[in-house]
Amino acid sequence: MRCRSIYLHCPRETEASADVHRTLWMTLKATLVAAFPEARRISNFLERDLADQGVAVSLDERPDGLWSVDAYFETGMPSDLASAIRDRLGADGFGALLAVEELAEADWVAVSQEALKPVSAGRFLIHGGHDRTRLPAGRIRIEIDAAQAFGTGHHPTTAGCLIAIDQLTRRRQLHNPLDLGTGSGVLAIAIAKLLRIPVLATDVDPVAIAIAAGNASANGVAHFVRTKVGGGPAHPAIRQRAPFDLVVANIHAGPLIRMAPQVARILASGATLVLSGLLRHQSAPVVAAYTAQRIWLQSVRTIDGGSVLVLRRA
Repeated sequence: MRCRSIYLHCPRETEASADVHRTLWMTLKATLVAAFPEARRISNFLERDLADQGVAVSLDERPDGLWSVDAYFETGMPSDLASAIRDRLGADGFGALLAVEELAEADWVAVSQEALKPVSAGRFLIHGGHDRTRLPAGRIRIEIDAAQAFGTGHHPTTAGCLIAIDQLTRRRQLHNPLDLGTGSGVLAIAIAKLLRIPVLATDVDPVAIAIAAGNASANGVAHFVRTKVGGGPAHPAIRQRAPFDLVVANIHAGPLIRMAPQVARILASGATLVLSGLLRHQSAPVVAAYTAQRIWLQSVRTIDGGSVLVLRRA
């Protein structure tokens, strides 16, 4: 599953630093490994704490289900850097494994952009701003640059959700969709671009919501994508808009299983669910949780070890 696409947390640009970022040479890489909640705290802390030092931070999920926080530094000694990071993190990084390695010189901003090639998913073409002027015509373009929120379209589960949305909208007319755990907003933006209808996009992370709102604006659908910081299907902003005829949620197996009863309560009769963020072996317990709510599996798409489930309420 999510060896998740590169989240590049570049320092916040000032007028003086913008050009520096294009030619930044990183020579040290510090890696901390932890479960997702701790890894996310570490990633956000480092990004804030090191913003003025020309440091890039990425957050990626490993095949074993743990998460890797990688911070790229321009100068320093590995042993000194490890101690400095531990001191900065304090209790926030207490349980995280830490390793520091020296890297061959490379322009890591350019490398990260090179890795984020345009992705084709159904009628959609997901791309970064660096590819804006060299794209083929005839596709629904969605511009998403790597940032602090998951969802550049490069991870297989995100692409799989986009393909499911594409196929679903060819067969059914939809009126009230919800993107639950929107991340970068890519799925909400895709629905809005395709159907030109309002889409509610929620996430527990205020940073993700700010990024999703910015991406919706950059893609010309800010008047369709309505972003809200929300803590799950029971949130008032979600309940006020229910029932939904489409809910997409590209998050994790655990939350999907726990939220099944709440999700069932916000679905219209005959509504469709697109669920992902799953390893292949996690599909069965997720399906079981929703079957218990009389929401039935329609199809499974497996992409590079990840699964995308399409279910429908009776």
